[in-house]
Amino acid sequence: MKIKAPSILDYRGMQAVKRAVAYLGPGFFVTVGFIDPGNWATNLAAGSEFNYQLLWVVLLSSLILVLWQHMSAHLGIITGKCLAEAVHSYTKPKLAFVYGVTAMTAMIATALAEILGAGIGINILFGIPVKLGAFIAACVIIIVLLYQKYGLIEKIIVGFVSVIGFCYLFELYIVKPNWGLAAVSTFIPNLDSKSLLVAIGIIGAVVMPHNIYLHSEVIQSRNWSGKSEKETRHLLRYEFLDTLIAIAVGMAINAAMVIVAASVFFRNHITVTDITQASQTLKPIAGNMASILFGVALLFAGFSSSMTAGIAGGTTFSGYLGKETVLESKWFKTGMLITICPACLIILFISNAYQALIISQVCLSIQLPLTMLPLFLITSNKKIMKQYANGFTENLLMVMSGIFILALNGLLVYNLL
Repeated sequence: MKIKAPSILDYRGMQAVKRAVAYLGPGFFVTVGFIDPGNWATNLAAGSEFNYQLLWVVLLSSLILVLWQHMSAHLGIITGKCLAEAVHSYTKPKLAFVYGVTAMTAMIATALAEILGAGIGINILFGIPVKLGAFIAACVIIIVLLYQKYGLIEKIIVGFVSVIGFCYLFELYIVKPNWGLAAVSTFIPNLDSKSLLVAIGIIGAVVMPHNIYLHSEVIQSRNWSGKSEKETRHLLRYEFLDTLIAIAVGMAINAAMVIVAASVFFRNHITVTDITQASQTLKPIAGNMASILFGVALLFAGFSSSMTAGIAGGTTFSGYLGKETVLESKWFKTGMLITICPACLIILFISNAYQALIISQVCLSIQLPLTMLPLFLITSNKKIMKQYANGFTENLLMVMSGIFILALNGLLVYNLL
């Protein structure tokens, strides 16, 4: 029997796959940020209150996320700067101040949701009061960020993304959703005044300002800066693949959470008033262990996403000051503390954790245009980006997505008034 020797095409194909796998990482690091307690709360609210109605928001916000995360990474590869450093270098000081202050506010709102989620996880597992649990979680997060190296943190965080997400994907086979209605809701928008707040919360929970700032910095930690035009285009291509795959995984998990919540709560006319009720969605696969599994998952998600929020806060603070954006820098450490400590203080005054998680994500959506605008202006500037500046299609998509989010935010403000 003759054994066919591998052809040169087979060899090249294997090499291409190995090369692509080698570039995976930054996108998955960022994906942790939108599989977090804030996402769980908005997904739970969407599914339990509005059935499959808001699945289109999950899809659209994920597509918007692919675009803006890619542009953030694009900026990092071409300029060798993270977004905060680029704004400091290329924007007028008064505008940079406004961008920087609102960005740090968004970092605090993000950290609040993540630390609160970790505190709820501790409460479920050990019976410790949520606020005390959040304080314990914050202390652990600060210690880890202060004494661990960036590469190790990246591996820990990527490792945390997470058995729980795949549990939800597996549950799709158990809860028997109405796939026809789910498909229609995924591609046909349906929005009213009742679902607007949750829809905006989903957008803020997916297209998170801190992730846009973080992605360009993660690129710097990888030293992804092309020495030639060929190498630069090679990096851009594999970076986009990394971003696309990672966000596709995150989108699938978020959509699964909405569908499972709809099947468990909306279908059975159960009103959700507490995020811990989400543990019921795991009963089909975990039985009486559902609460423990949910608590562990919430704790891990809270820890991992809190670390990304802390890193993003340190990067943003030091970058806007024109200082070195590395973990060892005192400016980075100061920014990280400015992100985490006020979040802990605000948690002390929270009476409804479930609502606080949703509102925190709405706040992220409101700030989002002030993160998008400087990234758009810099990446479309040919003096800065040279031949790698945005083309017509990229600019059009960025403008359309920015206007869409501004319009929804404006509609929310109008309804509140």
